[in-house]
Amino acid sequence: MSGIDQDWWRGAVIYQIYPRSFADSDGDGVGDLPGILARLDHVAGLGVDAVWLSPFYASPMRDFGYDVADYCAVDPVFGTMDDFDRLVARAHALGLKVITDLVFAHTSDRHAWFEESRRSRENPKADWYVWADAKPDGSPPSNWQSVFGGPAWTWDARRGQYWMHNFLPEQPQLNTHRPEVQDALLDVARFWLERGVDGFRLDAINFGMHDPALIDNPPAPPGGKRTRPFDFQLHLHNQSQPGLIGFMKRIRALTDAFPGRFTVAEIPGEGAEAEMQAFTEGADRLNSAYGFNYLYADALTPGLVRTAAGAWDGRAGQGWPSWTFSNHDAPRAVTRWAAGRDPRAVAEVAMLLLTCLRGTAIIYQGEELGLPQGEVPFERLVDPEAIANWPETLGRDGARTPMPWRGEAPFAGFSTVEPWLPVDPRHPALAVDGQTTDPGSMLATTRRLIATRRATACLRTGDMTVIQADDDLLVFERSLGGERRLCAFNLGFAVRDWSAPEGWAVVDSVGARDGDGLPPLGGRVLAPA
Repeated sequence: MSGIDQDWWRGAVIYQIYPRSFADSDGDGVGDLPGILARLDHVAGLGVDAVWLSPFYASPMRDFGYDVADYCAVDPVFGTMDDFDRLVARAHALGLKVITDLVFAHTSDRHAWFEESRRSRENPKADWYVWADAKPDGSPPSNWQSVFGGPAWTWDARRGQYWMHNFLPEQPQLNTHRPEVQDALLDVARFWLERGVDGFRLDAINFGMHDPALIDNPPAPPGGKRTRPFDFQLHLHNQSQPGLIGFMKRIRALTDAFPGRFTVAEIPGEGAEAEMQAFTEGADRLNSAYGFNYLYADALTPGLVRTAAGAWDGRAGQGWPSWTFSNHDAPRAVTRWAAGRDPRAVAEVAMLLLTCLRGTAIIYQGEELGLPQGEVPFERLVDPEAIANWPETLGRDGARTPMPWRGEAPFAGFSTVEPWLPVDPRHPALAVDGQTTDPGSMLATTRRLIATRRATACLRTGDMTVIQADDDLLVFERSLGGERRLCAFNLGFAVRDWSAPEGWAVVDSVGARDGDGLPPLGGRVLAPA
Protein backbone atom coordinates (compact mmCIF):
# COMPACT_ATOMS: atom_id res chain seq x y z
CA MET A 1 0.00 0.00 0.00
CA SER A 2 2.94 2.35 0.51
CA GLY A 3 3.28 2.86 -3.26
CA ILE A 4 -0.23 4.31 -3.63
CA ASP A 5 -0.39 8.03 -4.35
CA GLN A 6 -3.02 9.12 -1.85
CA ASP A 7 -3.43 12.56 -3.43
CA TRP A 8 -3.24 11.62 -7.12
CA TRP A 9 -6.43 13.62 -7.66
CA ARG A 10 -4.89 16.99 -6.75
CA GLY A 11 -4.46 18.71 -10.08
CA ALA A 12 -5.53 15.59 -11.97
CA VAL A 13 -7.46 15.68 -15.24
CA ILE A 14 -10.60 13.52 -15.21
CA TYR A 15 -12.54 12.53 -18.33
CA GLN A 16 -16.30 12.16 -17.96
CA ILE A 17 -18.02 9.43 -19.96
CA TYR A 18 -21.79 9.43 -20.40
CA PRO A 19 -22.23 5.72 -21.19
CA ARG A 20 -25.45 5.98 -23.24
CA SER A 21 -23.69 8.26 -25.71
CA PHE A 22 -20.07 7.11 -25.83
CA ALA A 23 -19.95 3.94 -27.96
CA ASP A 24 -22.53 1.26 -28.85
CA SER A 25 -21.03 -2.23 -29.14
CA ASP A 26 -24.15 -4.33 -29.72
CA GLY A 27 -26.13 -2.35 -32.29
CA ASP A 28 -29.11 -1.32 -30.17
CA GLY A 29 -28.48 2.42 -30.54
CA VAL A 30 -27.43 2.88 -26.92
CA GLY A 31 -23.85 3.11 -25.66
CA ASP A 32 -22.63 0.44 -23.27
CA LEU A 33 -19.74 -0.76 -21.13
CA PRO A 34 -18.13 -2.93 -23.85
CA GLY A 35 -18.25 0.13 -26.09
CA ILE A 36 -16.36 2.12 -23.48
CA LEU A 37 -13.86 -0.70 -23.08
CA ALA A 38 -13.20 -0.72 -26.83
CA ARG A 39 -12.49 3.03 -26.79
CA LEU A 40 -10.40 3.31 -23.63
CA ASP A 41 -7.21 3.69 -25.68
CA HIS A 42 -8.56 7.00 -26.96
CA VAL A 43 -9.15 8.20 -23.41
CA ALA A 44 -5.74 7.06 -22.20
CA GLY A 45 -4.17 8.72 -25.25
CA LEU A 46 -5.43 12.09 -24.03
CA GLY A 47 -3.09 11.81 -21.05
CA VAL A 48 -5.86 12.09 -18.45
CA ASP A 49 -5.57 10.53 -15.00
CA ALA A 50 -9.04 9.06 -14.57
CA VAL A 51 -12.43 8.40 -16.11
CA TRP A 52 -15.73 9.24 -14.44
CA LEU A 53 -18.62 7.02 -15.53
CA SER A 54 -22.14 8.41 -15.29
CA PRO A 55 -24.67 5.86 -13.96
CA PHE A 56 -24.82 2.41 -15.52
CA TYR A 57 -26.87 0.84 -12.70
CA ALA A 58 -30.17 -1.02 -13.09
CA SER A 59 -32.81 1.60 -13.80
CA PRO A 60 -36.17 2.14 -15.50
CA MET A 61 -34.40 5.09 -17.20
CA ARG A 62 -37.02 7.70 -16.46
CA ASP A 63 -34.06 10.02 -15.80
CA PHE A 64 -31.62 7.93 -17.83
CA GLY A 65 -29.87 6.17 -14.98
CA TYR A 66 -30.13 8.80 -12.27
CA ASP A 67 -33.20 6.92 -11.07
CA VAL A 68 -31.50 3.85 -9.64
CA ALA A 69 -33.48 0.65 -9.10
CA ASP A 70 -30.51 -1.42 -7.90
CA TYR A 71 -27.24 0.23 -6.88
CA CYS A 72 -25.31 -3.05 -7.09
CA ALA A 73 -26.40 -4.25 -10.53
CA VAL A 74 -25.49 -3.23 -14.07
CA ASP A 75 -28.48 -2.40 -16.24
CA PRO A 76 -28.70 -4.90 -19.15
CA VAL A 77 -28.75 -2.04 -21.66
CA PHE A 78 -25.16 -1.31 -20.57
CA GLY A 79 -23.94 -4.89 -20.25
CA THR A 80 -23.04 -7.12 -17.31
CA MET A 81 -21.03 -6.99 -14.13
CA ASP A 82 -18.33 -8.98 -15.92
CA ASP A 83 -18.20 -6.20 -18.52
CA PHE A 84 -17.71 -3.68 -15.74
CA ASP A 85 -14.94 -5.71 -14.15
CA ARG A 86 -13.16 -6.00 -17.50
CA LEU A 87 -13.48 -2.26 -18.03
CA VAL A 88 -11.92 -1.50 -14.63
CA ALA A 89 -9.09 -3.96 -15.23
CA ARG A 90 -8.30 -2.49 -18.65
CA ALA A 91 -8.49 1.07 -17.34
CA HIS A 92 -6.06 0.24 -14.54
CA ALA A 93 -3.72 -1.45 -17.03
CA LEU A 94 -3.74 1.80 -19.04
CA GLY A 95 -2.94 3.83 -15.92
CA LEU A 96 -6.46 5.24 -15.58
CA LYS A 97 -8.40 5.51 -12.33
CA VAL A 98 -12.14 4.77 -12.45
CA ILE A 99 -14.67 7.01 -10.71
CA THR A 100 -18.37 6.18 -10.67
CA ASP A 101 -21.49 8.15 -9.85
CA LEU A 102 -23.31 7.61 -6.56
CA VAL A 103 -26.87 8.92 -6.48
CA PHE A 104 -27.58 9.10 -2.77
CA ALA A 105 -30.33 11.74 -2.61
CA HIS A 106 -33.02 9.54 -4.15
CA THR A 107 -33.72 6.20 -5.81
CA SER A 108 -36.12 5.01 -8.47
CA ASP A 109 -39.68 4.26 -7.39
CA ARG A 110 -38.89 0.75 -8.68
CA HIS A 111 -36.16 0.24 -6.07
CA ALA A 112 -36.97 -2.59 -3.67
CA TRP A 113 -36.49 -0.23 -0.72
CA PHE A 114 -39.22 2.10 -1.97
CA GLU A 115 -41.54 -0.70 -2.97
CA GLU A 116 -41.38 -1.96 0.62
CA SER A 117 -41.60 1.53 2.12
CA ARG A 118 -44.83 2.40 0.32
CA ARG A 119 -46.69 -0.77 1.38
CA SER A 120 -47.61 0.55 4.81
CA ARG A 121 -46.68 2.98 7.56
CA GLU A 122 -45.40 0.18 9.82
CA ASN A 123 -43.03 -1.90 7.66
CA PRO A 124 -39.26 -1.99 8.42
CA LYS A 125 -38.48 0.56 5.68
CA ALA A 126 -41.52 2.75 6.26
CA ASP A 127 -39.38 5.79 7.08
CA TRP A 128 -36.51 5.16 4.64
CA TYR A 129 -38.11 7.77 2.37
CA VAL A 130 -39.69 11.15 3.07
CA TRP A 131 -43.41 10.61 3.68
CA ALA A 132 -45.85 13.14 5.14
CA ASP A 133 -49.55 13.58 5.74
CA ALA A 134 -51.64 15.93 3.66
CA LYS A 135 -52.71 19.26 5.04
CA PRO A 136 -56.33 19.35 6.31
CA ASP A 137 -57.51 20.47 2.87
CA GLY A 138 -55.70 17.59 1.15
CA SER A 139 -52.95 19.72 -0.33
CA PRO A 140 -49.25 18.75 -0.10
CA PRO A 141 -47.40 19.05 3.23
CA SER A 142 -45.32 22.03 2.11
CA ASN A 143 -44.90 24.40 -0.81
CA TRP A 144 -41.68 22.76 -2.02
CA GLN A 145 -41.30 22.52 -5.78
CA SER A 146 -39.41 19.93 -7.83
CA VAL A 147 -36.55 20.80 -10.16
CA PHE A 148 -38.34 19.25 -13.14
CA GLY A 149 -41.57 21.14 -12.58
CA GLY A 150 -44.58 20.94 -10.26
CA PRO A 151 -44.86 20.19 -6.55
CA ALA A 152 -42.16 18.11 -4.86
CA TRP A 153 -44.89 15.83 -3.50
CA THR A 154 -46.87 12.93 -4.99
CA TRP A 155 -49.89 11.28 -3.36
CA ASP A 156 -49.86 7.57 -2.57
CA ALA A 157 -53.27 6.04 -1.81
CA ARG A 158 -51.87 2.91 -0.15
CA ARG A 159 -50.17 4.82 2.63
CA GLY A 160 -52.58 7.74 2.50
CA GLN A 161 -49.58 10.08 2.43
CA TYR A 162 -47.46 12.10 0.08
CA TRP A 163 -43.91 11.12 -0.86
CA MET A 164 -41.29 13.77 -1.52
CA HIS A 165 -39.19 14.07 -4.68
CA ASN A 166 -36.85 16.92 -5.57
CA PHE A 167 -36.77 15.77 -9.19
CA LEU A 168 -39.21 13.42 -10.99
CA PRO A 169 -42.06 11.78 -9.05
CA GLU A 170 -40.35 8.52 -10.00
CA GLN A 171 -37.31 9.61 -7.95
CA PRO A 172 -38.51 9.45 -4.33
CA GLN A 173 -36.36 11.21 -1.77
CA LEU A 174 -34.31 9.06 0.59
CA ASN A 175 -34.59 9.93 4.28
CA THR A 176 -30.87 10.14 5.02
CA HIS A 177 -31.61 11.45 8.50
CA ARG A 178 -32.06 7.77 9.36
CA PRO A 179 -28.77 6.06 10.34
CA GLU A 180 -29.92 2.77 8.80
CA VAL A 181 -30.42 4.51 5.44
CA GLN A 182 -26.91 5.92 5.64
CA ASP A 183 -25.65 2.44 6.55
CA ALA A 184 -27.31 0.95 3.48
CA LEU A 185 -25.83 3.62 1.22
CA LEU A 186 -22.37 3.11 2.71
CA ASP A 187 -22.75 -0.58 1.97
CA VAL A 188 -23.32 0.37 -1.67
CA ALA A 189 -20.14 2.43 -1.72
CA ARG A 190 -18.22 -0.42 -0.09
CA PHE A 191 -19.50 -2.85 -2.74
CA TRP A 192 -17.97 -0.76 -5.53
CA LEU A 193 -14.78 0.02 -3.64
CA GLU A 194 -14.21 -3.69 -3.19
CA ARG A 195 -14.63 -4.13 -6.97
CA GLY A 196 -11.72 -1.76 -7.53
CA VAL A 197 -13.41 1.58 -8.09
CA ASP A 198 -11.05 4.48 -7.32
CA GLY A 199 -13.59 7.03 -6.17
CA PHE A 200 -17.03 8.53 -6.45
CA ARG A 201 -18.77 11.58 -7.80
CA LEU A 202 -21.71 12.24 -5.46
CA ASP A 203 -24.64 13.41 -7.54
CA ALA A 204 -26.49 16.52 -6.32
CA ILE A 205 -25.55 15.55 -2.80
CA ASN A 206 -26.76 18.83 -1.30
CA PHE A 207 -30.27 17.59 -2.14
CA GLY A 208 -29.59 14.62 0.11
CA MET A 209 -31.30 15.82 3.28
CA HIS A 210 -34.51 17.76 4.00
CA ASP A 211 -35.84 19.79 6.91
CA PRO A 212 -38.00 17.33 8.91
CA ALA A 213 -40.21 20.23 10.05
CA LEU A 214 -41.36 20.61 6.41
CA ILE A 215 -41.30 24.40 6.66
CA ASP A 216 -42.40 26.24 3.53
CA ASN A 217 -39.64 27.74 1.40
CA PRO A 218 -39.76 31.53 1.17
CA PRO A 219 -40.18 33.21 -2.23
CA ALA A 220 -37.05 34.15 -4.14
CA PRO A 221 -36.34 37.87 -4.63
CA PRO A 222 -37.64 39.38 -7.87
CA GLY A 223 -35.45 39.16 -10.94
CA GLY A 224 -33.67 36.48 -12.92
CA LYS A 225 -34.99 34.06 -15.49
CA ARG A 226 -37.75 31.80 -14.23
CA THR A 227 -38.89 28.89 -16.37
CA ARG A 228 -39.98 26.52 -13.58
CA PRO A 229 -41.93 26.85 -10.32
CA PHE A 230 -38.68 25.72 -8.64
CA ASP A 231 -37.10 29.05 -9.65
CA PHE A 232 -39.58 31.06 -7.58
CA GLN A 233 -38.28 29.86 -4.20
CA LEU A 234 -35.26 30.08 -1.94
CA HIS A 235 -34.46 26.44 -1.23
CA LEU A 236 -33.82 26.67 2.48
CA HIS A 237 -35.77 23.63 3.66
CA ASN A 238 -36.02 20.99 0.93
CA GLN A 239 -32.22 20.63 0.69
CA SER A 240 -28.86 21.75 2.13
CA GLN A 241 -29.41 20.71 5.73
CA PRO A 242 -26.60 20.79 8.36
CA GLY A 243 -26.89 17.06 9.04
CA LEU A 244 -25.32 16.35 5.65
CA ILE A 245 -21.88 17.13 7.10
CA GLY A 246 -22.08 14.12 9.39
CA PHE A 247 -22.98 11.91 6.44
CA MET A 248 -20.05 13.31 4.45
CA LYS A 249 -17.73 12.38 7.31
CA ARG A 250 -19.03 8.82 7.27
CA ILE A 251 -18.41 8.56 3.52
CA ARG A 252 -14.88 9.91 3.95
CA ALA A 253 -14.13 7.47 6.77
CA LEU A 254 -15.18 4.60 4.51
CA THR A 255 -13.17 5.73 1.48
CA ASP A 256 -10.10 6.39 3.66
CA ALA A 257 -10.14 2.69 4.52
CA PHE A 258 -9.32 2.06 0.84
CA PRO A 259 -6.04 3.92 0.14
CA GLY A 260 -5.94 6.39 -2.73
CA ARG A 261 -9.71 6.78 -3.16
CA PHE A 262 -11.27 10.09 -4.23
CA THR A 263 -14.63 11.74 -3.51
CA VAL A 264 -16.01 14.76 -5.35
CA ALA A 265 -19.41 16.29 -4.66
CA GLU A 266 -21.65 17.89 -7.25
CA ILE A 267 -23.24 20.96 -5.64
CA PRO A 268 -25.90 22.72 -7.72
CA GLY A 269 -27.90 25.73 -6.59
CA GLU A 270 -27.57 29.33 -5.52
CA GLY A 271 -25.68 28.61 -2.29
CA ALA A 272 -23.26 26.19 -3.89
CA GLU A 273 -20.03 27.99 -2.95
CA ALA A 274 -20.63 27.85 0.80
CA GLU A 275 -21.69 24.21 0.60
CA MET A 276 -18.69 23.24 -1.51
CA GLN A 277 -16.45 24.73 1.16
CA ALA A 278 -18.35 23.11 4.04
CA PHE A 279 -18.42 19.65 2.46
CA THR A 280 -14.65 19.63 1.85
CA GLU A 281 -13.24 21.48 4.87
CA GLY A 282 -10.57 19.76 6.93
CA ALA A 283 -9.31 16.20 6.62
CA ASP A 284 -12.48 14.29 7.53
CA ARG A 285 -14.91 15.40 4.83
CA LEU A 286 -14.98 14.92 1.05
CA ASN A 287 -11.82 15.44 -0.99
CA SER A 288 -13.30 17.89 -3.47
CA ALA A 289 -16.45 19.50 -4.84
CA TYR A 290 -17.59 21.33 -7.92
CA GLY A 291 -20.48 23.67 -8.45
CA PHE A 292 -22.02 25.27 -11.50
CA ASN A 293 -19.80 28.38 -11.60
CA TYR A 294 -18.90 27.71 -15.23
CA LEU A 295 -21.49 25.11 -16.26
CA TYR A 296 -24.42 27.49 -16.60
CA ALA A 297 -22.46 30.67 -17.26
CA ASP A 298 -23.65 32.39 -20.46
CA ALA A 299 -20.22 33.94 -21.03
CA LEU A 300 -16.63 33.19 -20.05
CA THR A 301 -15.33 36.38 -18.45
CA PRO A 302 -12.30 37.37 -16.38
CA GLY A 303 -14.63 38.34 -13.56
CA LEU A 304 -16.13 34.86 -13.46
CA VAL A 305 -12.68 33.29 -13.17
CA ARG A 306 -11.54 35.80 -10.54
CA THR A 307 -14.60 35.15 -8.38
CA ALA A 308 -14.40 31.36 -8.64
CA ALA A 309 -10.66 31.24 -8.01
CA GLY A 310 -10.82 33.78 -5.21
CA ALA A 311 -13.14 31.57 -3.18
CA TRP A 312 -10.51 28.80 -3.28
CA ASP A 313 -7.36 30.58 -2.15
CA GLY A 314 -5.77 27.62 -0.38
CA ARG A 315 -6.18 28.93 3.15
CA ALA A 316 -5.57 26.53 6.04
CA GLY A 317 -8.17 23.82 6.33
CA GLN A 318 -9.78 24.57 2.99
CA GLY A 319 -10.71 21.71 0.69
CA TRP A 320 -9.72 21.25 -2.93
CA PRO A 321 -11.85 22.52 -5.83
CA SER A 322 -12.74 20.78 -9.07
CA TRP A 323 -13.80 22.58 -12.24
CA THR A 324 -15.78 21.55 -15.29
CA PHE A 325 -16.98 23.71 -18.17
CA SER A 326 -19.35 21.15 -19.76
CA ASN A 327 -21.13 18.00 -18.68
CA HIS A 328 -24.19 15.87 -19.37
CA ASP A 329 -26.51 18.37 -17.66
CA ALA A 330 -25.38 21.66 -19.19
CA PRO A 331 -25.22 23.01 -22.76
CA ARG A 332 -21.71 22.61 -24.15
CA ALA A 333 -19.40 25.52 -23.35
CA VAL A 334 -18.31 25.97 -26.97
CA THR A 335 -21.87 26.95 -27.88
CA ARG A 336 -22.63 28.92 -24.70
CA TRP A 337 -19.49 31.03 -24.97
CA ALA A 338 -19.06 31.51 -28.72
CA ALA A 339 -21.29 34.60 -29.11
CA GLY A 340 -20.77 34.52 -32.87
CA ARG A 341 -17.04 33.76 -32.69
CA ASP A 342 -15.16 30.81 -34.14
CA PRO A 343 -16.14 27.71 -32.12
CA ARG A 344 -12.69 26.19 -32.56
CA ALA A 345 -11.04 29.26 -31.04
CA VAL A 346 -13.49 29.15 -28.13
CA ALA A 347 -12.75 25.44 -27.61
CA GLU A 348 -8.99 26.05 -27.56
CA VAL A 349 -8.96 28.98 -25.16
CA ALA A 350 -11.39 27.17 -22.84
CA MET A 351 -9.21 24.05 -22.78
CA LEU A 352 -6.08 26.10 -22.07
CA LEU A 353 -7.84 27.91 -19.23
CA LEU A 354 -9.22 24.69 -17.74
CA THR A 355 -5.76 23.10 -17.71
CA CYS A 356 -4.25 26.20 -16.08
CA LEU A 357 -6.74 26.64 -13.23
CA ARG A 358 -5.93 25.61 -9.67
CA GLY A 359 -7.99 22.53 -8.94
CA THR A 360 -8.90 19.23 -10.52
CA ALA A 361 -10.00 19.57 -14.15
CA ILE A 362 -12.94 17.54 -15.50
CA ILE A 363 -13.28 17.21 -19.28
CA TYR A 364 -16.59 16.04 -20.72
CA GLN A 365 -16.54 13.61 -23.64
CA GLY A 366 -16.33 15.53 -26.91
CA GLU A 367 -14.68 18.61 -25.45
CA GLU A 368 -11.37 17.26 -26.72
CA LEU A 369 -12.90 17.43 -30.22
CA GLY A 370 -14.42 20.89 -29.84
CA LEU A 371 -17.98 19.60 -30.27
CA PRO A 372 -20.70 22.26 -30.28
CA GLN A 373 -24.03 21.64 -28.55
CA GLY A 374 -25.99 19.07 -30.52
CA GLU A 375 -29.20 20.21 -32.15
CA VAL A 376 -32.09 17.90 -31.28
CA PRO A 377 -35.52 18.56 -32.84
CA PHE A 378 -38.50 18.59 -30.50
CA GLU A 379 -39.81 15.26 -31.79
CA ARG A 380 -36.52 13.56 -30.81
CA LEU A 381 -36.26 15.04 -27.31
CA VAL A 382 -36.20 12.52 -24.46
CA ASP A 383 -35.10 14.70 -21.53
CA PRO A 384 -38.18 15.17 -19.30
CA GLU A 385 -37.07 18.65 -18.24
CA ALA A 386 -36.56 19.79 -21.84
CA ILE A 387 -39.92 18.41 -22.96
CA ALA A 388 -41.77 20.00 -20.04
CA ASN A 389 -40.21 23.45 -20.48
CA TRP A 390 -39.62 23.57 -24.25
CA PRO A 391 -38.52 25.87 -25.79
CA GLU A 392 -37.50 27.98 -22.78
CA THR A 393 -35.09 25.38 -21.39
CA LEU A 394 -32.41 24.02 -23.71
CA GLY A 395 -32.46 20.82 -21.74
CA ARG A 396 -29.78 18.18 -21.57
CA ASP A 397 -30.25 16.19 -24.77
CA GLY A 398 -28.04 18.47 -26.86
CA ALA A 399 -25.07 17.74 -24.58
CA ARG A 400 -25.76 14.00 -24.72
CA THR A 401 -25.79 13.35 -28.46
CA PRO A 402 -23.57 10.45 -29.63
CA MET A 403 -19.80 10.70 -29.65
CA PRO A 404 -18.50 10.84 -33.26
CA TRP A 405 -15.78 8.27 -33.87
CA ARG A 406 -15.58 7.89 -37.68
CA GLY A 407 -16.52 10.78 -39.91
CA GLU A 408 -17.55 8.71 -42.94
CA ALA A 409 -19.33 5.90 -41.09
CA PRO A 410 -23.10 5.70 -40.57
CA PHE A 411 -24.07 7.53 -37.40
CA ALA A 412 -20.46 8.74 -37.11
CA GLY A 413 -19.34 5.29 -36.01
CA PHE A 414 -21.23 5.46 -32.71
CA SER A 415 -23.62 2.65 -33.69
CA THR A 416 -24.77 0.62 -36.67
CA VAL A 417 -28.39 1.71 -36.15
CA GLU A 418 -30.20 4.98 -35.47
CA PRO A 419 -29.01 6.07 -31.99
CA TRP A 420 -31.21 6.97 -29.05
CA LEU A 421 -30.42 10.62 -29.81
CA PRO A 422 -29.57 11.89 -33.29
CA VAL A 423 -26.03 12.63 -34.43
CA ASP A 424 -25.69 16.35 -35.05
CA PRO A 425 -24.81 16.87 -38.74
CA ARG A 426 -21.88 19.12 -37.75
CA HIS A 427 -20.24 16.45 -35.59
CA PRO A 428 -18.97 13.86 -38.12
CA ALA A 429 -16.53 16.43 -39.50
CA LEU A 430 -15.05 16.62 -36.00
CA ALA A 431 -14.86 12.85 -35.49
CA VAL A 432 -11.99 11.20 -33.68
CA ASP A 433 -10.54 9.43 -36.73
CA GLY A 434 -10.09 12.65 -38.72
CA GLN A 435 -8.60 14.57 -35.82
CA THR A 436 -6.25 11.77 -34.74
CA THR A 437 -4.15 12.16 -37.89
CA ASP A 438 -4.22 15.96 -37.96
CA PRO A 439 -1.45 17.60 -35.91
CA GLY A 440 -3.34 20.89 -36.02
CA SER A 441 -6.60 19.47 -34.69
CA MET A 442 -8.41 20.32 -31.48
CA LEU A 443 -7.67 16.77 -30.35
CA ALA A 444 -3.94 17.35 -30.81
CA THR A 445 -4.22 20.64 -28.93
CA THR A 446 -6.02 18.94 -26.05
CA ARG A 447 -3.36 16.25 -25.78
CA ARG A 448 -0.61 18.87 -25.77
CA LEU A 449 -2.25 21.00 -23.10
CA ILE A 450 -2.92 18.03 -20.81
CA ALA A 451 0.68 16.89 -21.24
CA THR A 452 1.91 20.37 -20.32
CA ARG A 453 -0.21 20.38 -17.17
CA ARG A 454 1.04 16.94 -16.14
CA ALA A 455 4.65 17.98 -16.67
CA THR A 456 4.34 21.28 -14.79
CA ALA A 457 3.97 20.92 -11.03
CA CYS A 458 2.87 24.51 -10.43
CA LEU A 459 -0.01 24.10 -12.92
CA ARG A 460 -1.18 20.97 -11.13
CA THR A 461 -1.00 21.96 -7.49
CA GLY A 462 0.56 25.41 -7.19
CA ASP A 463 -0.93 28.61 -5.83
CA MET A 464 -2.96 30.88 -8.11
CA THR A 465 -2.78 34.66 -7.93
CA VAL A 466 -4.99 36.76 -10.18
CA ILE A 467 -3.04 39.78 -11.44
CA GLN A 468 -5.55 41.34 -13.82
CA ALA A 469 -9.21 40.63 -14.54
CA ASP A 470 -10.91 43.43 -16.43
CA ASP A 471 -13.65 43.28 -19.08
CA ASP A 472 -11.62 41.11 -21.47
CA LEU A 473 -8.14 40.48 -20.12
CA LEU A 474 -7.34 37.79 -17.58
CA VAL A 475 -3.82 37.35 -16.22
CA PHE A 476 -2.85 35.10 -13.33
CA GLU A 477 0.25 33.43 -11.96
CA ARG A 478 0.67 29.84 -10.82
CA SER A 479 3.57 29.12 -8.49
CA LEU A 480 4.99 26.23 -6.49
CA GLY A 481 8.34 26.49 -4.79
CA GLY A 482 10.62 28.08 -7.35
CA GLU A 483 8.50 27.09 -10.36
CA ARG A 484 6.27 29.80 -11.89
CA ARG A 485 3.98 30.18 -14.87
CA LEU A 486 2.20 33.32 -16.06
CA CYS A 487 -1.12 32.69 -17.82
CA ALA A 488 -2.75 35.38 -19.97
CA PHE A 489 -6.08 35.23 -21.79
CA ASN A 490 -8.04 37.63 -23.97
CA LEU A 491 -11.63 36.47 -23.59
CA GLY A 492 -13.07 39.39 -25.53
CA PHE A 493 -13.79 40.34 -29.13
CA ALA A 494 -10.90 42.69 -29.97
CA VAL A 495 -7.11 42.68 -29.75
CA ARG A 496 -5.79 43.76 -26.35
CA ASP A 497 -2.56 45.66 -25.85
CA TRP A 498 -0.66 43.10 -23.84
CA SER A 499 2.79 41.63 -24.24
CA ALA A 500 5.05 39.35 -22.26
CA PRO A 501 6.62 41.10 -19.25
CA GLU A 502 10.37 41.40 -19.22
CA GLY A 503 12.02 38.18 -18.13
CA TRP A 504 9.16 35.93 -19.31
CA ALA A 505 8.92 33.84 -22.49
CA VAL A 506 5.91 32.10 -24.08
CA VAL A 507 6.08 28.32 -23.67
CA ASP A 508 2.57 27.44 -24.91
CA SER A 509 -0.28 29.27 -26.58
CA VAL A 510 -3.58 29.09 -28.42
CA GLY A 511 -5.04 31.60 -30.86
CA ALA A 512 -3.40 33.77 -33.46
CA ARG A 513 0.26 34.79 -33.00
CA ASP A 514 0.64 37.43 -35.70
CA GLY A 515 1.05 41.11 -34.83
CA ASP A 516 1.28 42.87 -31.51
CA GLY A 517 -0.93 42.41 -28.51
CA LEU A 518 -3.11 39.51 -27.47
CA PRO A 519 -5.77 38.58 -30.05
CA PRO A 520 -9.36 37.80 -29.09
CA LEU A 521 -9.66 34.26 -27.74
CA GLY A 522 -5.90 34.09 -27.49
CA GLY A 523 -4.13 32.50 -24.56
CA ARG A 524 -0.48 32.38 -23.53
CA VAL A 525 1.45 30.46 -20.91
CA LEU A 526 4.83 31.98 -20.04
CA ALA A 527 7.78 30.81 -17.99
CA PRO A 528 10.71 32.79 -16.60
CA ALA A 529 13.20 33.23 -19.42
